[in-house]
Amino acid sequence: MSNNYDAIVIGGGHNGLVSAAYLARSGARTLVLEGRGSLGGAATTEAPWDDAPHLRVTRLSYVMSLMPPTIVRELQLERHGYKVHPMGPSYQAFPEGGSLIIYEDDPKRTHEQVSKFSKKDADALPEYYDWIGGIAEVMGPLLTQVPPNIGSKRPSDLFDLAKLAWPLRKKITPRVTADITRLLTMSIADLLDDWFESPQVKGLMAVNGIIGTWAGPYEPGTAYVMAHHSIGDVGDGQLGSWGYPEGGMGGVSEAIARSAKSFGAEIRTNARVSRVLTRGSQVRGVVLENGDEITAPLVVTTLHPKTAFLEHLSPSELPDDFVADIEHFKTRSGVVKINVALSELPSFTANPSSGIAEHLTGSIEMAPTMEYLEAAFQDARVGKPAVLPFSDGVIPTTLDKTLNPDGTHIMSLFTQWVPAEWANAPHTEELDAYAERVIDTYDQVAPGFKASITHRDVVGPYEMEQEYGLIGGNIFHGELSLEQLFHMRPAPGYADYRTPIKGLYNGSSGTHAGGGVCGIPGWQAARAALADKKRRFGRQ
Repeated sequence: MSNNYDAIVIGGGHNGLVSAAYLARSGARTLVLEGRGSLGGAATTEAPWDDAPHLRVTRLSYVMSLMPPTIVRELQLERHGYKVHPMGPSYQAFPEGGSLIIYEDDPKRTHEQVSKFSKKDADALPEYYDWIGGIAEVMGPLLTQVPPNIGSKRPSDLFDLAKLAWPLRKKITPRVTADITRLLTMSIADLLDDWFESPQVKGLMAVNGIIGTWAGPYEPGTAYVMAHHSIGDVGDGQLGSWGYPEGGMGGVSEAIARSAKSFGAEIRTNARVSRVLTRGSQVRGVVLENGDEITAPLVVTTLHPKTAFLEHLSPSELPDDFVADIEHFKTRSGVVKINVALSELPSFTANPSSGIAEHLTGSIEMAPTMEYLEAAFQDARVGKPAVLPFSDGVIPTTLDKTLNPDGTHIMSLFTQWVPAEWANAPHTEELDAYAERVIDTYDQVAPGFKASITHRDVVGPYEMEQEYGLIGGNIFHGELSLEQLFHMRPAPGYADYRTPIKGLYNGSSGTHAGGGVCGIPGWQAARAALADKKRRFGRQ
């Protein structure tokens, strides 16, 4: 194998593979280096049970919002197997009895459902969705824009800022500005209090404000987290929707990898990078853990910013303020992923069913009230796992028949919270007890659920960090808090996917638009690299 390339991509997760595909598509001789034995990073389909190797699960990331059509089209992903099944409704069965179903595509049935708890809320819901849609018209397109270097006086940076603002000039009004300010600074609890009165409705709708976040529903900024997950329009002409990728999340990564290879990219697994080589503030390649040195004038890192800049580079090679910003980059989580194999699908007391039912094809929440969610976070905040954890559950096998062709169903439970400090040690026994409590909450509303579980896989923050490189177990490579968004992600002055090292680019989920499997960070990093190559210079 040659050790000289035009471009190296560090990390074979979905963003790394997107970067590699675009670089190879441009004609660059491109190499992807992945430390694990398989591709995909957190977007992976695995067989976690030795006694049942035929059972496959989407082990970490479990649903996705559709990628920008530009990426899908330019990388020919559908030709390479990319397919997404739109999810069904959001479902919540309440411990005290009854249930709530929200159908995103059926306002009439949703109105009937919400009216069971509040006629006022049912009437307000369409207006709320219209309000979110109005916000999306402004914020959605920003997800595919390169953040300007706000505060810089360089003419080129001032031009970039003006270029970003100009298309929005007719959409930005005092009312829209106020709405966006509220969205960025409010808690999801306060926002929903402004719109709704039913505790049941607010509990279910708060889910998108706290998912994957080290913050309870009363924490400022969680309203934006809701928008990040709910807006869906990535600014490329299509309103995104959540769905199950065929073959699990690994199916997405496999499609991108096939695309990258079709353009000529080379991919190596079990090739962990130990450091990035530089000379005179210019990248010149990487060194692998086995000592191999591989050279290239262009390197894209898609690893967590703390790994990329605090481990692969020496602090002496970077500006002091940049190092301090990365050191202070918050990346807590408290998330535990639980995957279970089921001998039969659950039947909820409130909505009895046999086999596949519509309310089992979407999200199956355990988020009965705002107070329930807040109590779970406060438990973790004071250093103990939640007594009654929150869970966002899905059964992708209800729609994706390819995941387990033998008919076995897999339920994926994305749960919160355990103490953030659990990222420092396995806490195996405590995680098992925590998982039991999560399962018990579902068994209470769907008797027999617990007995139907044939296999269980529990992934805590420690394993997420050690095995998958998710520092703190944070699936976003960094919290989606106000001080870590847009031009601040991952550090002020370096949100344009470039770094202080010439030729080194940052395409991780820790950059703008990161959070969710969308491929935008990897795409933007490749675009920045190719633009600089064309101009023959990068950051000066």
